[in-house]
Amino acid sequence: MNDDPISQVLRLADVESLMSGGFSASGAWAVRFPPPDRIKFFAAVHGACWLRMDGEEAALRMEEGDVVLLTAARGFIMASDPDQPPIEASSLFAGMTRPEIRALGGSPREGGQDVTLHLGGHVRINPAYASMLNEAFPPLIHVRGDSDEAQVMRWVLDRLVEECDVDRPGSGMVTTQLAYLLFVHVLRSHLDKGGELPAGWLRAAADPRLGPVLKMMHGEPGRAWRLDQLARAAAMSRTVFATQFKVVAGVAPLAYLTRWRMRLAEHALRRGGVPVAALARDLGYASESAFSHAFKRVVGISPSRYGG
Repeated sequence: MNDDPISQVLRLADVESLMSGGFSASGAWAVRFPPPDRIKFFAAVHGACWLRMDGEEAALRMEEGDVVLLTAARGFIMASDPDQPPIEASSLFAGMTRPEIRALGGSPREGGQDVTLHLGGHVRINPAYASMLNEAFPPLIHVRGDSDEAQVMRWVLDRLVEECDVDRPGSGMVTTQLAYLLFVHVLRSHLDKGGELPAGWLRAAADPRLGPVLKMMHGEPGRAWRLDQLARAAAMSRTVFATQFKVVAGVAPLAYLTRWRMRLAEHALRRGGVPVAALARDLGYASESAFSHAFKRVVGISPSRYGG
């Protein structure tokens, strides 16, 4: 993999963004959603609404074109009025077998200027990398419809609505690819505006001085990188670099390199066909035993057991 670290991680984690469907509503309405077991996203395609997370007193206003990415395992309510008694999402979407737009009272998208239209979906991640992705994101990302990415997201949302309206050949593949594109643009927008991120690989990858260092380590994981080489790439002294990297990434530079190597090793072992000795050599270890020791320390089991 010869591209940027964020693309590498998303590809390694088999990230796939899937459309769940949507709903239209007018007048007074509210829908309660249970705590998600994966990253979820919602888009206000038409109209505005309120979103209130469980445990939060203040509600978030979503305007037309806004997209929200939720990573916190907390229930939430979407509503025309935060005080409106909600119905359960399970009743609204009961029996749905493909992404479609359900009507919350009346016919879809009928009812005048106060009609709202919302789309939702979730992000599926290989379980082995779920924590790596979930811990990298803040509990909520809110991208406004007037952001720099809004024009692209507007086009994606319109295409998703079209695909939900008619069950056309290849619709499942089209909605999956469009939803993935929406997810990436939400992430880009959050990074471009300097949105808050917890310490981790994503925050380091987005950092203008540390990003190139991650690209070096990801590009040549088997190289015997030294701290002074990495510090020079960041235009910092060794001491400042080591301190700054740990603050931003949450771990020391060489510890991060070890973890990245083990992520690559996990991927290779799951696919099979690569001898442990060859994997050890490709990832920069002098011996199979040295690699096995590092793998067990990071992953918790030996490479032979993981691959088995």
